[in-house]
Amino acid sequence: MQKLIPFLVVFFLIIIVLAVALSTGLLEKYSYSTQKADLNEYFSVYDDTDVAIITSNVLTTDKAKLYDGTCYLDYDLVSSKLFDRFYLDPDSDSLLYTTATDIVRIPMGSTSYYIGETPTDVGYVLVRRENDTIYIALDYLKNYVAFTYHLYEGTPYHMDLDLEWPAYKTAKVKKKSNVRLLGGIKSEILTNVAKEETVVVLEEMEEWSKVKTDDGFIGYLENKLLIDYGEETPTPPAAIAEEIYPNIHKDYPINLAWHQVTNATANSYLEEVLEGTSGITTISPTWYFLSDNAGNFTTCADHDYVNTAHSMGLEVWALVDDFTNSVDTFEIFSHAATRQTLITNLIASAKEYNIDGLNIDFEKITADAGPHYVQFLRELSIQCRANNLVLSVDNYVPREYTSHYNRKEQGRVADYVIIMGYDEHYAGSEESGSVASIGFVKEGIEETLKVVPKEKVINALPFYTRIWTETPKTAEDSDSENAVNEASGEYIPYTVTSDAQSMQGALDFVKSAGCTPTWDETTQQNYAEFVKDGVTYKVWLEDDASITAKMQAIQSYQIAGVAGWKLGLQTNSVWNIISQYLN
Repeated sequence: MQKLIPFLVVFFLIIIVLAVALSTGLLEKYSYSTQKADLNEYFSVYDDTDVAIITSNVLTTDKAKLYDGTCYLDYDLVSSKLFDRFYLDPDSDSLLYTTATDIVRIPMGSTSYYIGETPTDVGYVLVRRENDTIYIALDYLKNYVAFTYHLYEGTPYHMDLDLEWPAYKTAKVKKKSNVRLLGGIKSEILTNVAKEETVVVLEEMEEWSKVKTDDGFIGYLENKLLIDYGEETPTPPAAIAEEIYPNIHKDYPINLAWHQVTNATANSYLEEVLEGTSGITTISPTWYFLSDNAGNFTTCADHDYVNTAHSMGLEVWALVDDFTNSVDTFEIFSHAATRQTLITNLIASAKEYNIDGLNIDFEKITADAGPHYVQFLRELSIQCRANNLVLSVDNYVPREYTSHYNRKEQGRVADYVIIMGYDEHYAGSEESGSVASIGFVKEGIEETLKVVPKEKVINALPFYTRIWTETPKTAEDSDSENAVNEASGEYIPYTVTSDAQSMQGALDFVKSAGCTPTWDETTQQNYAEFVKDGVTYKVWLEDDASITAKMQAIQSYQIAGVAGWKLGLQTNSVWNIISQYLN
């Protein structure tokens, strides 16, 4: 009996301790929670078809869909994060992909894709529409972009979707344990891990580590449960060969001059406008003008003009514009039949007149028309390629509000991308300023080079400038709604107007006023300012000095060439400067 006394004492002490712990809440405070997390809430999955996406070991807010055992991503998500070269064609209700020679078409809800009229069945729906959202099968996307995905078993559905495969830290679990939502014993349980199971260690803290489990949960384990740390490097998928778009690339620097032709008679002045010029390789007459929303155009194309240009050693890249006549670019480019009409007729005319290339100068493209315009360029490039026609495309200096022109895609499918490196300040500007300061020119080239290969980039120079007048406002003007600068909200004490002038015309104007220009280091231009009859006149001259500064920049970027708007406005001394730096 005496031998049992110590055991009984210990037993009763344990009972007393437990009783105290229960009565004071100490047991509750230091015990591990057995509460399980709401997994639908954890994954933010509330639909039976939703699939949560984990990317680079981070649970994202993006969702995939699971239909009939196949995983899909919505079109917008694909375009923004995986592959941005598909086009949704509203007319045929199809997804299109344009190669160098063909258009791959996938009808909505089809298990087949078509090249021409030839179908290839893959055994699952490639593209589907659910509740007005377009979804693309992940397995089909693997034909275009290198990524990996893994759908975990069980619900709620969740998956890994990765575009990068860096090495990661691992550890083994010492014993069967619970992975918790947060680092703490009171946090809810996400899932269980078995003894010896390997987890990915994402973040180590003082007592807990953030881990990812084999069943695709990201939560927390106590550090004391982790052993045998190591590192693993995943095997990336095979690289996807990028689509090759054969381009025409001249073996000489391009020196293009635009020739404004507004009627057939103007064609006869070609030799006259070229008199005194030198070094020009390419002439671009403004010949084609979109005339309606059905894909038709008017033209000033002329056989004699082309023959004369060719006899002078010049190529002819005829310009096509969208602003001479009033047309709706969305209506034109959002319809496959209209795009085809325009392309067919342009190619036919180019062949008829023995033209060497087309210069697309569409300056009225709205944001909603952007994807359709880009598809037009893709489709046009197929036909230009097939007919050995140079395709060049004119663009504004890049700004966020013109991003829908998609210069990156132009850089793939076009032969040359031309930056219109002018109109920094234009006819409607609320303040006076340079047409093309050196900073503006450099910015245009640098931003374009971020997405377009340098061997395709041409920078266009202005052969004109603007004479600005700042007229003090009257009391009536000051009360008008135009008295405040829209951008800054500041009061403007004068009315700004401008008049475009040729290089020589602007210089003559300054000289006639008895004003001597001074060099402006910021714009790299000669600047003149004077007051007459209470009106302030300002001129940032385009002259040999400013053209030299711009050509030095063009040379430093090693781009494909230069263009000039327009023939007849330049002083002929610029040609030697252009040739000096171009060659």
